[in-house]
Parts: sequence; structure tokens; C-alpha cells
Amino acid sequence: MFVDECTVKLAAGDGGRGCISFRREKYEPWGGPNGGDGGRGGDVVLVGDVNTNNLVDYKFQPHWKGERGEHGQGSDCHGKVGQPFNMKLPLGTVVIDLATDKPVAEVIVDGQQIVLCKGGNGGWGNTHFKTSTNRAPKRANDGHPGESGKYRLILKSIADVGLVGFPNAGKSSLTQRITKARPKTAAYPFTTLHPQIGVIEYPDERKAGHRLLLADVPGLIEGAHENRGLGHRFLRHIERCALLLFMVDMAGTDARDPRDDYKHLLKELELYDPAMLDKPRLIVANKMDMPDSAANLAKFRRRYKTVDVQEISCLTGTGLEALKKELLKRVAKFRRSEKASRAAAG
Repeated sequence: MFVDECTVKLAAGDGGRGCISFRREKYEPWGGPNGGDGGRGGDVVLVGDVNTNNLVDYKFQPHWKGERGEHGQGSDCHGKVGQPFNMKLPLGTVVIDLATDKPVAEVIVDGQQIVLCKGGNGGWGNTHFKTSTNRAPKRANDGHPGESGKYRLILKSIADVGLVGFPNAGKSSLTQRITKARPKTAAYPFTTLHPQIGVIEYPDERKAGHRLLLADVPGLIEGAHENRGLGHRFLRHIERCALLLFMVDMAGTDARDPRDDYKHLLKELELYDPAMLDKPRLIVANKMDMPDSAANLAKFRRRYKTVDVQEISCLTGTGLEALKKELLKRVAKFRRSEKASRAAAG
């Protein structure tokens, strides 16, 4: 089951109580106070985990908390600090505080740790209240309560390439051919029910560590931005992509016009978030092995003269290696430009 949004209630551990105790040993009848402090409560810590890919663990068990700190004891023994609750989250998770409806944290790096709720401090034992006029204080503090809150977790996948297209355009087939992901493929729309993340490997350049992450979202339809179809729920998974890959069925299956398909895809992305159109894009003309594809591609190029088109066939494998190289080149160019912009700004 794939879950990319859920609500959780989190609470850090309360601090332990301070202790009221007095030293009583032979030959020391006036030993004085020796009550230890309570232990600090355990924090709620967000931890980025590359091996976690969705939020299903928190969908059906939404209540989590850190451990309470132990109470102080006599002989100046302080209570043990409570164990934190380490909340493993997939990379790309945004945490929104429902009290303010504002983002308070974002997990984007493997191993990243963010303290979301701090544990309460332990209470003071009576040792702290000893004075020159009160040498036997019978007072200690309760532990402080830990921070708590109600939060919404939203997963926005971190991928290099976002694959968008109408249902049955061949997105899942492409994902299966160029990555190790194995999404369901069939000759009917909406075979993809949730985003698929695949890894595009480049064996010739493995020493350089080159690989790309491809995000395949369910097919879009007209009105997707108005919650029609399936793709509307998952458009956020391509917000962070360096490159948008538009999959166009150039064969015109079901009497569709590839030119109109591309136009509608652009419109839906613009209505969802105008910033989507500022991202670099590449058009993939699929099903070029079909009889009408060449003529449709010529018409497409005449209408959209400035766009770059890669011709492929997921069925025969034609053009797939060239597409992989083009994706690597374009993403690398975008990352260099992004790095230069950050350097200039800071």
C-alpha cells in the first residue's frame, strides 16, 4: 500500500519528578538534602531514511511519543533521560503543523535529524533548594511536560526526472524499460495507481556515481488540477524534479491528437503550479513503430517548432539508449546551473 499523506499526533516525553530525600548515615545526623533531579524526557526526532519510500507506518498508527524521563532518587541519583522516538521518514517529506497550517520541517537528506518536539526538562530535587536559612528543604519540582502537536506529513518525492503524460501513453512501459522498477503495464488506462520511483543506471559511468531517479506519476486527464482522475493527487511528486519528461502517444491511439495532448498537459501543470512551466522539459514521442506515428510527428513539429523531441518505441526499444544519455546530459546541466546560482547568491 502506498501512502503519501497522513496526520499524526506526536508528543515528546515528560520530564521526571525531582526527589525529596535526606542523607542519613551513622555519625552524620545532619547530613542534609540529597534528592536527585528527574531525567529529561525523550525528544521526537525526524530522521531521513533512504530505505523508506512512503508513510504507511504512520497511517494506521498515528500516535507516537518519546519516553518519559525517570524520577530522581536519593543519594543525589538523577533520573535516566528518556529514550527519543526516532521517526524514520522518506526523503522529501514535508511536516506541517496543523495548529498554524505552516511547514515546520522538511526531510531531504539521508540520515538528516530534526528535533520536532523537545522533551520536558526534569524537575529539581530538594538539593537545589538548600539555603543558609533552610537546610532541610522539603520541596522538589515536578518534571516539565514535553512538547506535543498534531502534524500533517506530505511526501514530495525527490527525483531528477518527472514523467508525465495522459493515461495509456506508455509511461509505465518506459519506466520498466530504462529502470529497475517494475510498475504494472497493460493495454488500458490508469494501470499506475501511485507514483513509481525508478533508478536509471549508467554502467559506463558507474565510477563517477552517475544515476538518475525517475518519478512516474499516474496519468493525467483534463481537469486534473480540479481533482479529476488520479494524477492530481500526485503532481506534488514532480515539483522538485530537475527535468520534466512529457510522454506523448504519437500514434494517436483512441483517435487522440498528440498536439492537443501536449497542449492539455502544459495547461494542467500551469493550473496546478505556474512554476512547473519554468522547469526544463523534453518531449518523448512514443509508439514510433506504429503506422501513423511519423505523420503525426511531422504535424507535431510544425506546431511546436521550438521544443525538443526524442523518438522512441517502448515496444521495440528503439531510441531508449539515446534517451537515457540525453536525460543524463540535461539533468547534469541543470544541476551545474543550480550550483552556480547558489554560489553567486551566497
